[in-house]
Amino acid sequence: MLWHTGENKMIDGLILALQFFTRIPIKKAVDFNDKNIRNSIFFYPFVGALIGAIAGLIYYPIAKYSVDIATLGALLIMVILTGGLHIDGLSDTFDGFLSNRDRERVMEIMKDSRIGAFGVLSIVILLLFKFVIISSFKGNLPIALVLSLANSRLVVSRIISYKKVARKGGLGEMFHKSNPGKFILVSGAIYIAILLFLNSYYIIPLIATFIVGELFCGWSYKKIGGMTGDTYGAIIEIGDVVSLLCYWGIMIWI
Repeated sequence: MLWHTGENKMIDGLILALQFFTRIPIKKAVDFNDKNIRNSIFFYPFVGALIGAIAGLIYYPIAKYSVDIATLGALLIMVILTGGLHIDGLSDTFDGFLSNRDRERVMEIMKDSRIGAFGVLSIVILLLFKFVIISSFKGNLPIALVLSLANSRLVVSRIISYKKVARKGGLGEMFHKSNPGKFILVSGAIYIAILLFLNSYYIIPLIATFIVGELFCGWSYKKIGGMTGDTYGAIIEIGDVVSLLCYWGIMIWI
């Protein structure tokens, strides 16, 4: 059965994914061990889709009266549901990468809890991009939100599985060492089948998000020799924007 892997249930992986990557209140205690972490990565696209669905439900009824307020509501709910976790990773990453320091100093800057000018700018630009894209949508925004947030998390789950880790002992290494490769292949195959069933054009945003993720990995390898939890968050946030922009174009085109 899908829900069992040895002694552990896949449902524990789902709960762990929701507990770690969202602020949705689930009180069931789940051990933070390799098996549950590995199982949780299978559900990353679902977690993204769920966040996008809730944001879409906020947007849709309000947009009849004010697109700007609906867009703001959707943005707020995405930030609230993630607890700003990925945005924090984005700001830490850009503070470090744009500092033009050596690898050791870049890693120190990324680990510093204080936010710098580049971090602030990255957050402002990201939220501005999202606001403009969402408020400019002419097609089915809720489905674009669902699939865009799923795309970015599928891409980052692959990166977690197969890319080198830059910092030993961090959360990034913990997720990488859980060895989730087989789970990602199954999750990805299911998700791609869903995309093709809905509309073959919907594969384009996923491909674009994948390409941008690979380019960002190349930048991260150059700067710090691998990936960290912060860079995973940055890729998720940038992937959201890239995917939404592609859906915006597709829905105008078709």
